[in-house]
Order: sequence, then structure tokens, then C-alpha cells
Amino acid sequence: MLLSGDLLRLADAVLFPGFAGQTPPDWLRRRLGDGLAGVVLFSRNIAGPAQVARLTAALRAENPSVLVGTDEESGEVTRLEVATGSSRPGGYALGVVDDVALTEAVARDLGGDLAAAGITIDFAPSADVNSNPDNPVIGLRAFGADPVLVGRHTRAFVRGLQSAGVAACAKHFPGHGDTSIDSHHGVPVVAGDGIEEALFPFREAIKEGVKAVMTGHLLVPSYDAELPATLSPKVLTGLLREELGFDGLIITDGIEMAAVSGVYGIGGASARAIAAGADAICVGGERAGEATAVEIREAIAAAVTEGLLPEERLADAARRVRELAAWAVSSGSPAPRDGRLGLTAARRAIRITRRTTAPVLPLTSAAHVVELAPEMNLAIDKNTPWGVGEPLARLLPGTAVTRLAAREVTGPVLERLIGDAAGRPLVIVVRDAHRHAWQGEALRHLLSARPDAVVVEMGLPARSDLGAVHVATYGSARVCGEAAAEALTGGL
Repeated sequence: MLLSGDLLRLADAVLFPGFAGQTPPDWLRRRLGDGLAGVVLFSRNIAGPAQVARLTAALRAENPSVLVGTDEESGEVTRLEVATGSSRPGGYALGVVDDVALTEAVARDLGGDLAAAGITIDFAPSADVNSNPDNPVIGLRAFGADPVLVGRHTRAFVRGLQSAGVAACAKHFPGHGDTSIDSHHGVPVVAGDGIEEALFPFREAIKEGVKAVMTGHLLVPSYDAELPATLSPKVLTGLLREELGFDGLIITDGIEMAAVSGVYGIGGASARAIAAGADAICVGGERAGEATAVEIREAIAAAVTEGLLPEERLADAARRVRELAAWAVSSGSPAPRDGRLGLTAARRAIRITRRTTAPVLPLTSAAHVVELAPEMNLAIDKNTPWGVGEPLARLLPGTAVTRLAAREVTGPVLERLIGDAAGRPLVIVVRDAHRHAWQGEALRHLLSARPDAVVVEMGLPARSDLGAVHVATYGSARVCGEAAAEALTGGL
């Protein structure tokens, strides 16, 4: 099929592809010069803030109005600080503190870093209500499990980020919290009786003037029993546009994810998303690159010629992208960075439960730290540093650190650790122990031999009755580990 140049350019005007490397490849420069809407940066594109600033300047040299987006939620999902771990805690820790002024300040501080690096849209905050504690992909990324709390902190995050001139993007509409499937791999279903609670934070974000909303690849049978939200006119147009009154940019979650591309292919899913009411297509994962960008552009253009996608709908989507780009060029006044704000927030989120009158804390001598490391979901870069061992070793020189993955945890290994830790304080660090049976078994084994051990939960603490002292950080960002180390040594 011969597709017109004008139609292909219009299709390009709604695409946000990812790419490999830390400098723009030639194909991306060409496409930007022809009007490509934007790009999405992932960890693979980032070496540090100065390099990102050079990268985004090179992108703007080709297209001054290009929108540059990334997933910088702070906490576990960080891109700018992937090499070091985030200097700010994530949403759940902020929700535990429940100080909206603090959340707004953290988001404003984050926005200043993003703006300085040339990033104009941040795919944050997560406005999901984490009402299912077994959720494999949201968890600590949410502000909490109460929709009213999530709503007020979503508004605060949006205010802070956008005051720095960076567009906020509430996600994952209409709410990924009450699900038990990761949409990277399958189609989560949102129960009908929970949809109003899930929608509440998005209503609040819209009231606050959020510039963008990211769709979730979720099936919501109470609105559409057949199509996931990203592909559903009933959800995107009927619910988000008409019922909730949102007039900003709707961008998809990664269109390559199996929940949508598995049935229609990446091009077919993209065209159907625009037809349903989305304005921009986010492309990431392993499918990023020129071939995928070409495939999607041609599929969208072909959908217009075949009558699946009205050209007026595509033109309207491109208009919304242009409007957001114009706002990004003219908005915001980044504040100077507060290098201690994130650590202050992480300290305030620490919760300590003492289960013995014995003087377990503060630790005053070199400890042995055992970190149980689960496999994380795909939203979290597997190379992001985390843990308590490294910051504790700075405070207590000579501290030993052993990190174990599930396959490495055996009875003999644990017995050897118990022997190695004899005569020293034992600190056991877990992440979402309630979701990983192997962590629970390892905890029982270690605590049966060392009931005086300290347990530090860096995920969601389903229980606080583990160990002689239980420390909950509500996050695994670098600053959460630092705050926990301070708590263990009496610094808090």
C-alpha cells in the first residue's frame, strides 16, 4: 500500500519511540527533523545528568518542540539516578509520612532536576491505589492503599512537578492497584466493585490540572468487557474524556507490552489506541528502535486509509501533542536543588517496632547484613542499587554484607551465614517478604537461630512482628537504605 508523505508525517506526530545508546542515532535525528513528536528515555540512554542534558540538546537541535519523556517516579523506578539509586523516596514512603507539603516539595525538587536535564514530561506520579497487597507491579510506587490519601498526594506531586515546568502524567488509568497480574506479561482485570475507588485519584489529578494521563493495559469489565483500557473507546473517550472531563494529553503505557500487542501486534495496537482516544504512543522495552518506529508509523497511516482510524481523530491527537509541547517550552521556574530533602523524607517514613526490652538498638559494632534479593518487575531496572549493607558499613566499618537471590538460598548456605554472624549483630533485609515464600522460609530459618536479629523490610511490610526489632522503610531507594542505617545506629 502506498501511503502519502503527509499521512506518514501525521502518524509521526503522535509517536514517542525509545532508542538504544546515549546519543541520538541517525534515524532518530532524521525522524525528528520530519516532525516526530517525542522520545522516551530509559536507563540504557542515561549515564548521568550532564550526559542527558547533552542528549536532549542534540534532540532539540533537530526539532525544537520535541517532547522528551521518562519514567522518573523517584524511589524504585528511577532513570536519572539508575546508577546510584534514587536520592528521593518513592510514593509509598511519602504516603506514610502523609505531609502533602513534603510531597509537593519532593516533586518540585525532582522537576528541577528533570528540567535541567532537558526532560519535559515525566511519566509520574503513579495515581494507582495499591489496594491489593499482592500486586506484583505497583506496590511501593503507589502513595498507599487509601484512595483519598492517594488523591491528595497525587495532586501535590502534580503541583510540584508542573511548577518546575515539567508535565506530570498520572498513571496507570483507570487504576492498576487492585490487580494481581503484571501487564508486561498479561491482561490484568479490574473488579467492578473497586473501579470508583481506583478512579478517585485520577479525578483529583484532573482537578489539579495534570497535563497528561497514561493509560493502563487493563481490562475493566464494568466499562468494556472485551478491550483493555488502552484500546477501548468506552474507557478513553467515554470515561476519561467525557465523564471525567480530561482535556489534556492521553499517552499509552509501553505499547509493546503483551497485554495489548500480544493480540494485535505492536502496529495494530498503536492504531487502535489512537482510534480509541489516545493521543500519543509510548514505545519502550526491547522493541525500541527504527524498525519498530517505522512499523508503528505505517500501521497508523494504513489504519487511516483502511477506515479503522478517522484522519480527524489522528489530527486531533497530533494537536494535543503540539499543545503540550508549546506548554513545555513556555512554562515553569525550576527551583535550586535541595540535596537533603529526599533523605529527610526517607527518615520521616521509617517505622520501628521493638519486640523485646533487650537493648538490640542502637548497633555499635560491625554487623553482618544478609540481604534477600527478589526478582523485580520490569518497571524497575535490575541494576538499580539498593540495600542497607553498604550505608551501614559506612557507619560501622567492618560490617559484612551477603546478598542472596532465591536460587542461592539453601539450608547449608543459611547455616554458614549463621556461623559467620556469630558474636555480631545480624541484620536481615527483605523486600516484600509476604509475596515471596522463599524469603519467608529464609527468615524463619535465620530467626530460629538468631531471635535477636533485626529485620529491615524495604518493600511493603505486611507484618511487623519479625525479629527482635522490625524496621520498615516503605521503599528501597538509596536514601531509604541510608535512613535505615541511621536508625540502626541510633541516628534517628
